[in-house]
Amino acid sequence: MDTRREGWLHAGGEVSLSDVHRSIPVKKHASKLRRALAFFGPGYLVAVGYMDPGNWATSLAGGSRFGYTLLVVALVSNIMAIVLQSLCARLAVASGRDLAQACRDAFPRPVALVLWLLAEIAIIATDIAEVIGTAIGLNLIFGIPLEIGVIITALDVFLILYLQRLGFRWLEAFVIVLLGVIAVCFAIQIGLADPDWGDVIRGFAPTIEIVTNPDMLYLALGILGATVMPHNLYLHSAIVQTRAYGETFAERREALRFATIDSTMALMFALLVNASILILAAAAFHTTGRTEIAELGEAHNLLAPLLGIAIAPTLFGVALLCCGINSTVTATLAGQVVMEGFLHIRLAPWLRRLITRGIAIIPAAGVTIFYGDSGTAQLLILTQVVLSLQLSFAVLPLVLFTADRRKMGKLVAPRWLTAFAFLIGIVIAGLNAKLLLDLIV
Repeated sequence: MDTRREGWLHAGGEVSLSDVHRSIPVKKHASKLRRALAFFGPGYLVAVGYMDPGNWATSLAGGSRFGYTLLVVALVSNIMAIVLQSLCARLAVASGRDLAQACRDAFPRPVALVLWLLAEIAIIATDIAEVIGTAIGLNLIFGIPLEIGVIITALDVFLILYLQRLGFRWLEAFVIVLLGVIAVCFAIQIGLADPDWGDVIRGFAPTIEIVTNPDMLYLALGILGATVMPHNLYLHSAIVQTRAYGETFAERREALRFATIDSTMALMFALLVNASILILAAAAFHTTGRTEIAELGEAHNLLAPLLGIAIAPTLFGVALLCCGINSTVTATLAGQVVMEGFLHIRLAPWLRRLITRGIAIIPAAGVTIFYGDSGTAQLLILTQVVLSLQLSFAVLPLVLFTADRRKMGKLVAPRWLTAFAFLIGIVIAGLNAKLLLDLIV
């Protein structure tokens, strides 16, 4: 038995995502650059979750209502994400487990079941955001009614199955190409919006008003929930193990270093996209007095007259559709990881996808039919706050596992990193408590 099985209550022997586990070779005698490039990809699948349609809604609402003030929240959230995702890679490489397997192996079954349920709620909240975002993207580009677009999103399972059949590298390439399209679309729109870059830079400075203003705190937590997403912690700890990096301490240490570099670079790219959404909203809407923009469709319709060019709304719609499709791919993988890891139940990817998408379609379709665009905007923001409330239940186990030398061996997290991650967990829990108190009062 693998010596890394020590220190756990249970000793599960299954591997994470068995159909693609260690399927991408890391050649021992290749140059360091080629070995590093072998780890290029998983970070970008994780980064997708940090720029999904739910993030768009919170960033649009935050930028239009409060200008550039909440840019600091996007920055701090991204720093938190970099730290936590590095711990996910460390857990995977050191223990050979993903976070869901680790929770099942380390905790009594009732505790593991509660954590599984919370993880599933987070994935459903993510899926609701993707359903709505993709449907709005289809509506903006092709004029498809939202109600029909919501139903069409169920067909994305066939795209995912096709990409998985080609190989995991093809899945990563597909995601990265769409990320490139999103980046180009926003670069053009930011150029057209011509923001005040002095105000943009000042927006990255912290202000106490974010905590003392309940409305601002609600949106700040929405941005936090949309940035540091619970399902990404489970996903990253699984897809790192698609690389065949070897078993010696030197090989695993190198794998951890390259995986951390990959996720850090990808998350910095995600920060640029997230900041671009908020900057676009602040420059196009807040400065013109339109401070209540939260609906993606409304933002799309206003971009042409405000920016003075007809292509701006099309770029917005294309980027939104790409975000929705990309997020669908990663949420499907995360759902597979969570179900297999916590429950040791394997479902065919198409069946797992149809179940989660079916659960997400019901509230999304209901809100779309009865409340229209305004309802979908509120639902999008609510899903991101739900994600933020679920986050502590994924962060705390992750920090505890990676700080335990019995479980991690020589790759145990250094004390400063554990302390920093623990502080992040406390901040997240404290802000969530403050939000709940404000909502109750």
